Amino acid sequence: MQYEFEEILETIRMTEIEHFDIRTVTMGISLRDCSDRNIKVTCQKIYDKIIRYGKNHVKYAKEIEAQYGISIANKRVSVTPISIPFDSCKEEEFIEIARTLDKAAADIGIDYIAGYSALVQKGMTNGEKELINSIPHALASTKRVCSSVNVASTKTGINIDAVKLMSETIKKTAELTKDNDSIGCAKLVVFANAVEDNPFVAGAFHGVSEPEVVLNVGISGPGVVLDAIREAGRVDLQQLAEVIKKTIFKITRAGELIGRKVAEKNGIPFGIVDISLAPTPAEGDSIGDILKAMGLEDVGAPGTTAALAMLNDAVKKAGLMASSSVGGLSGAFIPVSEDMGMIRAVQNGNLTLEKLEAMTAVCSVGLDMIAIPGDTPVETIAGIIADESAIGVINDKTTAVRIIPAFGKVVGDFVDYGGLLGKAPVMEVKKLCSAGFINRGGRIPAPMRSLTN
Repeated sequence: MQYEFEEILETIRMTEIEHFDIRTVTMGISLRDCSDRNIKVTCQKIYDKIIRYGKNHVKYAKEIEAQYGISIANKRVSVTPISIPFDSCKEEEFIEIARTLDKAAADIGIDYIAGYSALVQKGMTNGEKELINSIPHALASTKRVCSSVNVASTKTGINIDAVKLMSETIKKTAELTKDNDSIGCAKLVVFANAVEDNPFVAGAFHGVSEPEVVLNVGISGPGVVLDAIREAGRVDLQQLAEVIKKTIFKITRAGELIGRKVAEKNGIPFGIVDISLAPTPAEGDSIGDILKAMGLEDVGAPGTTAALAMLNDAVKKAGLMASSSVGGLSGAFIPVSEDMGMIRAVQNGNLTLEKLEAMTAVCSVGLDMIAIPGDTPVETIAGIIADESAIGVINDKTTAVRIIPAFGKVVGDFVDYGGLLGKAPVMEVKKLCSAGFINRGGRIPAPMRSLTN
């Protein structure tokens, strides 16, 4: 990949003025060779392998930061979905594995390690049930471990039994971490069509078709896109799409360069660049503000979904032109707690849960970092997850729910985690009952479009 001098200068400007950074360099590590009949031996193998590959991950990433002058916000690790290599484990043994992951993450200096996960879109093994049952205690007793469970796919349909079990798991996690605004739920994602090379937590895991170890990079840059749109002025929508595409092209090129250099330092293969626009709580680094700059009075106004669809499409087109290694989720994230523009729209009464759901049909990745009242029934949460899964299954795209039934909180209250997780206003949820539908159980069959073999 050849870089022109002018392109490098533009990247420096983006870094210094427009909040551009690399959101994460995530090292994926396979744990498929770490199983043993003795749980102590298993945990030692897990710890040793993460240390062996990850001991210099943070150091090398910082060296690349210094060399190129581009900030890398997070250095992270993802591992094989834990339920797969350790399917014979019981609940307490899974919790011991979670604590091992947490210790390894702390010892190599990363903020999060992801992959405490299961893939149950068509059914659950005994081991997967044990892992899911362990999630609340695992997340309550660790700081850095993130968990995800895939409950649906276009090929298999929606596993409603798993959806309800995950709703119960979310509620229990909220209660066990109530002393910190139910923060455990901020580290737990329920997926449809989960991807194997996602570098973003909490939903990252190292898929079974991935190599022994790999380095994936997730870029950022809403601030860069926002400034480009403002600078473009009163152009028509086709011209505006071109402005966005040109900006994303540059961001993707810079992101892949950094990712490849970090991988080279570690002596491991480079995987993909995820071109998702990921906001932060910082002013000017907001997807919500981008939508307003495109001409909307506020997020939630009529036209919001169309504007977001255009933004997401431009991101994907530009990324694919800039790199042959685009993967992960690659779109525009709309988490509430991590985006000041979205937070303000909720506070102003302009953005509802229902409008957010409509927006997720055209972007990545779903209902993300949504706080709801702590007394919301399990079946209602299951209905929300089922709805979001249906959007993913029918449209053959990844969708997810990271929802926080904040223990003891009501509409108008806030949960506040600081840092990148930000703060979220507790949103109103319809009180209509979903129990009769959810409690039927079973699996919603795969749609017609699944028959593509």
